[in-house]
Amino acid sequence: MFGRPWLLLLLALPVLLLCFVWQRRGGRVVLPFDRDPADGGPRGSGWLLRGMLGVGESLPALLLAVAILLLALPQELARPKEKRALTNIQFCVDISGSMTAKFGAGTRYDASMAAISQFLDYRTGDSFGLTFFGNNYLHWVPLTSDPTAFRCSIGFMSPDQAPPGFGGTEIGRAVLGCREVLTTRAEGDRMLILVTDGFSSDLMNGAELEIAKRLKRDGITLFAVNIQESDAPGEIVNLARTTGGEVFNPDDTKALDDVFRRIDEMTKAKLEQGTPEMIDWFAPFCIAGLAILGLYVLVQLGLRYTPW
Repeated sequence: MFGRPWLLLLLALPVLLLCFVWQRRGGRVVLPFDRDPADGGPRGSGWLLRGMLGVGESLPALLLAVAILLLALPQELARPKEKRALTNIQFCVDISGSMTAKFGAGTRYDASMAAISQFLDYRTGDSFGLTFFGNNYLHWVPLTSDPTAFRCSIGFMSPDQAPPGFGGTEIGRAVLGCREVLTTRAEGDRMLILVTDGFSSDLMNGAELEIAKRLKRDGITLFAVNIQESDAPGEIVNLARTTGGEVFNPDDTKALDDVFRRIDEMTKAKLEQGTPEMIDWFAPFCIAGLAILGLYVLVQLGLRYTPW
């Protein structure tokens, strides 16, 4: 295929040149050695030499044809490439007062954010967003594929720096807020990672199942990290598992790191088959042109047409 197929009409020029080379009849000059064969003169009409001269004189026309083909932008279909499917991951992190409790060398909040920062390295190529919540929620980082922007924002929010209205825990409200963010992305899978150490009254009386059904309908898988000594409440378990996710109960920082590694293993990125693309296909024409040019230079050293 050619990107400029209309230029192929110019191939009529080298065709006409070839016709001229092979059909022309120039004047002949008799030289002293052109004697009759009976007198010992040269035999035959020199058809072999004439053919060699014709080939030599045809090379410029062939070079012109190659130049026209290159100007017409020869193209071919490239082999389809596999690309990593995008996953949109929204972190929903609890910053209520209880997240300042001791966990490892720091607080529950510190350990959670350190594990999340490490998790970003597992998911190169995905998009990440961050929401903090208590009684209210705040979308702190919009979905971005730049992990640097995500990491730099972590230090600006913590439970002891949270504005008024974030002291309690309303998980259902925050999860629905994260759902609104994820559903704005038409491309890629959707994942919600909830990090909390509390119980939420807005998940009671079957409310968690209604929220989970909405998440599942929107293609959002929720994973819950329950960062406290006791197991996660049943409502959070229902919320996660109904969407196809899971609940984890890490009891130390090492277990917390393993949780995020396991989430990564459970949600390995898929490879999508890309669509074939047209790419330039100059190589064979350039090789042919260089070969013709080299042969023409050799021909000019001693095999060329003269009028005698």
